[in-house]
Amino acid sequence: MTTMLAAYLPGNSTVDLREIARPEPGIGQVRLKMRASGICGSDIKYIYHQHVGSKQSGAAYLDVVAGHEPSGVVEARGPGCRHFREGDRVLVYHISGCGFCPSCRRGYQISCTDPERRAYGWQRDGGHAEYLIADERDLVALPDFLSFEDGCFVSCGVGTAYEGILRAAVSGSDSVLVVGLGPVGMAALILAGGRGAKKRIGVDTQPERLATAQRLGLLDEAVLAGPDALGAVEAATRGGADVAIDCSGAPQGRLLALQATATWGRCVFLGEQDTVQFRVSEDLMHRQRQIIGSWVTSLHNMEKCCRDLADWGRHPDAIVTHRFPLTAAAEAYAVMAEGKCGKVVITMD
Repeated sequence: MTTMLAAYLPGNSTVDLREIARPEPGIGQVRLKMRASGICGSDIKYIYHQHVGSKQSGAAYLDVVAGHEPSGVVEARGPGCRHFREGDRVLVYHISGCGFCPSCRRGYQISCTDPERRAYGWQRDGGHAEYLIADERDLVALPDFLSFEDGCFVSCGVGTAYEGILRAAVSGSDSVLVVGLGPVGMAALILAGGRGAKKRIGVDTQPERLATAQRLGLLDEAVLAGPDALGAVEAATRGGADVAIDCSGAPQGRLLALQATATWGRCVFLGEQDTVQFRVSEDLMHRQRQIIGSWVTSLHNMEKCCRDLADWGRHPDAIVTHRFPLTAAAEAYAVMAEGKCGKVVITMD
């Protein structure tokens, strides 16, 4: 029996490396030789420290191979595969939906309502292994210009940021504020630049993250979170950002994003969990602001994101600060859990 190494998350802030059988593709499936597998903040929040959620909420971890940001090469195909070929470079849309509910019909498998919905790395084996079995319909072609690290990041974090940028219709007429400069926040800055935003402002509680975004050329203005942040954003944007995107998921971050949005501007909430309180009349209605909730993206838009990045000549792997081999997956998760890094990727070159 041919075996492979794979990483599991017991839910006690450790990683369990196991030697398991190399899987074989079934009907409509492919086997990928993994090349890069990202660690997402949701992996830390819901799985690494403790197993949180339920199958119905989509957050239940069912003791499968971890990793929902996979990118690799098609190595073998099962019966019925018609589009992708051996040797194709791909990433994986990390939710496998039913294909028939209204959300799946729109390409938003993330919002599939079927009880059998399965997420890679959560309810079916994910990318923290030498090989991955994926449904062919979940694959997205990776342009030659993009690296495998680019690809794994697009499969969740960059795709999520891209959807927010699209929902807000960012253009060259817009100043864009991003609150929370973790990997998704920095991806939003890259994408806003690709769409031609005339000014990019970033807010974070950590000076190190602001410095990283500046070093990468992603910011025109860096603002440290605190009581003076709103005034600083208003001064930098002549009264407010045309588009504000909250990637912090924190009550204070969401409120700042809303209050720092210009009159008639658009405010997008990307960061998950927690709450926000605001004055409906003063903070929303009287300023004619629009609040947009956005969750991950669609298969179509993920493909479009890859094409746009290639056309713009932009690499989201610039945000990667730490790379680890699969054998050091425990160290990779420990670094990501500290929350002081950029993107962390497990590589299988």
